[in-house]
Amino acid sequence: MSPTVRHGDRLLVRRVRPGAAVAPGSVVLARFPARPDLLVVKRVHHAVEGGHWVLGDNPLVTDDSRAFGTAVVVGCVVVRLRPRPGRLPRRPPVTP
Repeated sequence: MSPTVRHGDRLLVRRVRPGAAVAPGSVVLARFPARPDLLVVKRVHHAVEGGHWVLGDNPLVTDDSRAFGTAVVVGCVVVRLRPRPGRLPRRPPVTP
């Protein structure tokens, strides 16, 4: 999710119930049924049957739904606590 979220950032996450609607653009904590050992922070692109299609903000990194399919959202990121406190943008940063 770099540059929005970087390794070592601490995030406050609000749990969501399974199957809950999550708005596109939301930054979430999710798992992939195809990779239950993998817990990721990604941005919701859209809802699909059985979960959500999630993508990272860096298009060159494909550890997201492009590689693992539908994701199950575990929680929504509310705020970044450290090292740069603040709310996360609803849209990915524009890259040149």
